[in-house]
Amino acid sequence: MYLGIDIGTSSVKAVVVDADQHIHAAATAPLAVSRPQALWSEQNPEDWWAAVEQAIAELRHKAGKAWAEIRAIGLSGQMHGAVLLDEAGLPIRPAILHNDGRSHAEAADLNSKLPGIGTIAGVPAMPGFAAPKLLWLSRHEPDVLERARHLLLPKDYVRFRMTGGFATDMCDASGALLLDNAKRQWSPEIAAAVGIALSMLPTPLEGSAVSGLLQGAVAKAWGLPPGTIVAAGAGDAAAGAVASGAVNEGDAFISLGTATQYFVARESYHPAPEHLIHTFCHALPGRWFQMAALLNGAGALAWAAELLGRDDIGRLLEDTERAFTGPSPVLFLPYLSGERTPHNNAHAKGVLFGLTPATTPEQVTQAVLEGVALSLADAQGYLEATGQLPDRVAVNGGGSRSRFWMRILASALNKTVLLQEGSEAGPAFGAARLARLAATGEGFTQVCAKPAITAEIAPDPALAADYARRLEKFRNLYKALVSLF
Repeated sequence: MYLGIDIGTSSVKAVVVDADQHIHAAATAPLAVSRPQALWSEQNPEDWWAAVEQAIAELRHKAGKAWAEIRAIGLSGQMHGAVLLDEAGLPIRPAILHNDGRSHAEAADLNSKLPGIGTIAGVPAMPGFAAPKLLWLSRHEPDVLERARHLLLPKDYVRFRMTGGFATDMCDASGALLLDNAKRQWSPEIAAAVGIALSMLPTPLEGSAVSGLLQGAVAKAWGLPPGTIVAAGAGDAAAGAVASGAVNEGDAFISLGTATQYFVARESYHPAPEHLIHTFCHALPGRWFQMAALLNGAGALAWAAELLGRDDIGRLLEDTERAFTGPSPVLFLPYLSGERTPHNNAHAKGVLFGLTPATTPEQVTQAVLEGVALSLADAQGYLEATGQLPDRVAVNGGGSRSRFWMRILASALNKTVLLQEGSEAGPAFGAARLARLAATGEGFTQVCAKPAITAEIAPDPALAADYARRLEKFRNLYKALVSLF
C-alpha cells in the first residue's frame, strides 16, 4: 500500500493505493482561505497540518488492516505559496497563496530587472509566484525577511513536520520562479534579484526520490513504522499529470480543481514566455511540461452556489442540466481571483453580463460552467501556438465529477474529454504513485501508465460551433472591460 496526501487550497485529500493501483480508501478534510485585504489570499500553515492529521485519522479508520501495509508516502500540494519559517522552524506569518495578487508591482519590477527570467524560469514573473512575493515582503514587511531562515512551498511545510527536513520537488521549485529549469537547480541570478540567499531554499529533488523518513513522534501518532519513506512528491499540477499518465511527449490533461491547469507533457525544455505559458520541470527525471495556469475553476462554481443560496451543489447542477437548451444567455468572465494565462492580470474581475429580469439561477449557474470552459478554450489557443495538442484530453479534479460540465467542456474545447479511473483523487493518487517509485525503484513508464478510461465525452458539433462564436464574445468582453478593472 502507498499513501498519497494532497494539500489543496480548499481541502486536504489523502488516499491509500494498493499494488494494483486501485484506491483502497480516501479521506478529505476542509481548509479555509483568509482574504484580509483586496488581492490578498492567505492560509495558516498550522491549518494544513491540522487538516492532514484529521484526514489521516479518518483514512486510517477506513483503511483497516491495509493501513499496516503502507510502505511509502507521497506528497502533493497547491503550488507557488510562500511559507517562511524562522530559526526554530516556526511560521513567521500566514502563507501567501498562489491566487494572491498583491505583488503585481514587484512582478513587473522583476521582469524589468531580469528581462530573461521567462527563459530561465519558464514564464515571466507574475504575482502568484513566490519570487515576487519575496520582493513584496522586503518592501512591506522587511522584519519578516530578516527573521526568515527557510522558504518552503505549502506541501513542503507538511514534509518538514513529517520528516524534519527541508526539501522540495522540481515542479514546485519551478513554481517558486527561482529555479533554472534547464539545469534543474536553483538560479543564483534570480535569488540575488529578489534578495535572498540560496541557503534559504529547500533541496530540490526529482519527485520519485526519497526526501526523508517519517519521524518517530509523527509515525507513532499515525500508526506507521518510524522510518517510513517520504517521497519528494510534486506540485499539484505535476502530481495530477502523474495520476493521469501524462508523462510522455504530447500527453495532455486538465486539472479542474479550485484553480485550473491545462497541462501538456514535454520531453525537452522549450519555454514560451511570450504566450504566458508556464514551462516547468515535471516531477519525473528528464521531463518538463507546458501549462496554461488559470486561477479560477471549480472554485467559481462553489462561489455561484453560495451566491445563490444553494447548499447542495449536486442538486443545483441537476436543476441546471434539466433547464439546458443551449448556451446560456448570460456570459460569465470567471476571473474572481484575477487571472494568469493568458492575461497576467491580478486586477481582473468576475463579470456576469447579459442579466435581465428573466434571468434564472440555472442560467447563472450554466454561465459559470461555460465561463470556466471558455477560459480553458481561450488558453488552449495559446498552448496550440507552442506545439501540437492531442484530440483527446483527460480531466481530473473535483469538477470532473459533473458529467454535465464535462459535456460543456468537450464542446467548448472541441475535443473528446476522457474520465479516468480514480480521476477524482487526482494529485493525491499521483503522490501515491511517486511514493511507490521512491520505495521500489521501478521505472516510471510502467507505474505511471494511463488509468483505465471510465467515460469518453465527445464534443457536440452544433454546440461546439455555438461555443466557438461564444468564445469571441468572451474575449471581446474582457477587452472591453480590462481598462475598468
